[in-house]
Amino acid sequence: MSIVILGVNHRTAPVEVREQLAIGASRLAEATSRLLGTRGVREGMILSTCNRVELLTSQEGDGAGMQFLEEYFDLPAALLEPHLYEYREREAVRHVFRVAASLDSMVVGEPQILGQVKESYSVARSVGAVQSNLERLMQCAFTVAKRVRTETQIGSSSVSIASVAVELAQKIFGSLAGKTVFLVGAGKMSELAARHLLAHGATSIFVTNRTHDRAVRLAGAFNGQAIPFEELHKVADQADIIITSTGSPHVIFRREHGQQFLQRRRNRPMFFIDIAVPRDVDPDMNRVDGAFLYDIDDLQTVAGANMADRGLEAAQAEEIVAREVERYHQRGLALDAVPTIVGLQRQTEQMRQMELRRAQSRLLSLTAEQQAAVEALTRGLMNKFLHLPMQAVKNAAKSGDAATVEAIRSAFDLAAPEAIAAPGDLEARAQADAEGDSATMEAAGEAPSTAAVLGRVAASRVASPEDAALEAVAAEAPPARKTR
Repeated sequence: MSIVILGVNHRTAPVEVREQLAIGASRLAEATSRLLGTRGVREGMILSTCNRVELLTSQEGDGAGMQFLEEYFDLPAALLEPHLYEYREREAVRHVFRVAASLDSMVVGEPQILGQVKESYSVARSVGAVQSNLERLMQCAFTVAKRVRTETQIGSSSVSIASVAVELAQKIFGSLAGKTVFLVGAGKMSELAARHLLAHGATSIFVTNRTHDRAVRLAGAFNGQAIPFEELHKVADQADIIITSTGSPHVIFRREHGQQFLQRRRNRPMFFIDIAVPRDVDPDMNRVDGAFLYDIDDLQTVAGANMADRGLEAAQAEEIVAREVERYHQRGLALDAVPTIVGLQRQTEQMRQMELRRAQSRLLSLTAEQQAAVEALTRGLMNKFLHLPMQAVKNAAKSGDAATVEAIRSAFDLAAPEAIAAPGDLEARAQADAEGDSATMEAAGEAPSTAAVLGRVAASRVASPEDAALEAVAAEAPPARKTR
């Protein structure tokens, strides 16, 4: 089972491509269920934001992610492949940690991405798409994000989408004093941008949303005015700055709308900040005199120029991520060592019990003390035989040598770790052995006695050379002491 990331982001694909893969919040549960139903996918999660669409899967084989993208979006592979990236295992873990810690964001250190990751995780859990592998990965990712946020100052700088919006608006208008802001869509990013604009002098705000109650609540927070969505184009010309972030699959503002707005405004300039993916504003709006349009990729360019002061904090955050990736990998190998040790112990115990059953016809006449001697001998031989391979498994797990662990599994023809359903005593003994707990090993290592094994077998078998060897051992055992 492999952990795989397949996706596009703001660095690998322009917004024209990303908007074709965007999955709105209302479709996320259904899309995640479809991903889980893709051949080879055992667990899955989808992260869809304005800057990225990523599939995180625990899967068998290859090609599951591409199959999902082609079928779900009805897009040809030739269109997607130039923009896709794929990470597996350690690199996939590193990528998940970096995304959660906002190190892979357009604006490094922005806090919104962690909330978006948690929302995707919550949706995936609700449809049963997150089990043991992704559960462990995501809990570690949230811990890493918290460490980065608390141990560095990466989130303290003012560089953000909101601050970039203010910077651009000030370049267009000179001063924001008395300007009106119109929020189209009640998204978190547009709300933050509006707060920054109001803090820098804008004095009034309109809010519209397809769900009018949300517009009313958000407008109340700003002492603004909620506008019914169907009246959007009637009121838009009253705004100097329009921040749009809806989940609409089609553009809301076309070039002809801009021409109408500017005519009613007597050519006073309008500033459109389109942070929606898919985009809400037709790119041709930039061809209207007096209309200034910036989409999410334009904001990225401006933000990138202001990021130099975060270099040191980002480097410290990357060091935290690197250490946590190594810890995650080591913990994973240590956990993998347990089922391997369980498999070795179970396999050899089954052999031991089988040989005792084969020799039962020669052992039934033994006294309890002689049976105990045979039990001790066979168990001792088993433990001595297991010592070296079990030690090799533990050493390989500690050093991160997954290849050696897998080679030992292959040499002993052990089942896949998830297929091992070991008895409780062997599992406890393996866990204790992996942790070096000898006392627990002795307690957990008690297996059914030879007498109990023989007592459960009613039929006798023809003696074999192995029978003769065990019989010779039994013959050398001291005779039972007679009691009065």
